[in-house]
Amino acid sequence: MRVYLDMCAIQRPLDTPSQVRILLEAEAVLGLLSFCETGVMELISSEALVYENEQNPSPIRREYGHAVLARAKETIGVTPRVKERAGQFLQHGSKPLDALRLALAEAGDVDYFCTCDDRLKRQAQGIGDLGVKVVSPIELIQEIEK
Repeated sequence: MRVYLDMCAIQRPLDTPSQVRILLEAEAVLGLLSFCETGVMELISSEALVYENEQNPSPIRREYGHAVLARAKETIGVTPRVKERAGQFLQHGSKPLDALRLALAEAGDVDYFCTCDDRLKRQAQGIGDLGVKVVSPIELIQEIEK
């Protein structure tokens, strides 16, 4: 099983657990990373994730993001085909970076795109020909444990 965690999911364990949802998603992400270590799933990264991580002003979050991305089995690069596909997602109302990450995940032949961003998840689920299933960390844990 190949999984693409977007940056908000990767960073979730460092968020202040001010809500039960944040705490549960943080634990789910840590569980998903454990599954990567044991070979239950493969973490897939992208040039967009590396770029996004490098833009983080917090050194602690940047180091943590780098450590997570270093676990990836593969890093998908931006190609003309990926740019074209991202352009199609823009027509569905995606933000530019979200469109690029979805296109990269699709190009990486991932099974699941995992995000904590409800707006991105709803928007992506409205794309009929999207080649990846978009889920929250909690939903992904439930899928794996079926």
